[in-house]
Amino acid sequence: MVANVFLHEFRMKLKSALGWSVAVAAVVFAFSAMFSTISSQIGSVNDFLNNFPKELLIAFGLNGVDLSTILGFYSFMFLFAQLLLAIQAASYGFGLVSVEEAEWTADFLLTKPVKRDRILSSKLLAAFAGLTITNAATWVASLTFLNLFKGSQSFDTGTLFLLLASIVVFQLFFLGVGLGVSLLVKRVRSVITYALALSFGMYVLAAFGNLLGSSILEKISPFKHFDPVYIIGHNSYDAPLVVVSVLVIVVSIAAGYMLYTRRDIPAVA
Repeated sequence: MVANVFLHEFRMKLKSALGWSVAVAAVVFAFSAMFSTISSQIGSVNDFLNNFPKELLIAFGLNGVDLSTILGFYSFMFLFAQLLLAIQAASYGFGLVSVEEAEWTADFLLTKPVKRDRILSSKLLAAFAGLTITNAATWVASLTFLNLFKGSQSFDTGTLFLLLASIVVFQLFFLGVGLGVSLLVKRVRSVITYALALSFGMYVLAAFGNLLGSSILEKISPFKHFDPVYIIGHNSYDAPLVVVSVLVIVVSIAAGYMLYTRRDIPAVA
């Protein structure tokens, strides 16, 4: 029964995962091709950015970024990829339980001879499998297109790997928080609305954190926990902030299990 739940959930997410994979790969391709096109004029692009107010550059994470290097340009692109990855993971989290409740099919599933915690585990594994597909596509697209469009430049593969390795924790943050919030509210009427609100909300918090230099906002947003500019510039993670992300994941998923096992599931009258 548990295997059937996993397979059913995975089949439901497979098409979505492939769609998100294509979207992220398209972003990587577009920006990599753009770098190849403007690389000879990238110095003037840096000069152009320097004309903007420093506060604006800080808010969008562009302060101190050297766009003349392939990894510097990639760090700028990676913010857009992170937004897509966040929306996907958040939508999976919010929809993990709420979709069946909205369709009045959750009570049917729970009449089967299997415990709720095992049902939730199967759903989480299926969601993680879908996210892993998109994660893998991001790795393949990044390695392929950066090498294809880098021109005469070289880049530190280890630094790129470090940045790409952050994706899995970044995804789990939004998956876990989405699950936890969906079980705290009475009903999630629109998964995508909640997912967009969480993803862009966290992005805005990171932007304000950059602008205000607020350590509190830094601790809240995973966009700051895995800031591509910081990772590429320091060739390392900001360890305390990564720990915050991991703690949020553990707490939100643990809370999800507790809330789901005690939740009153609406039934068809």
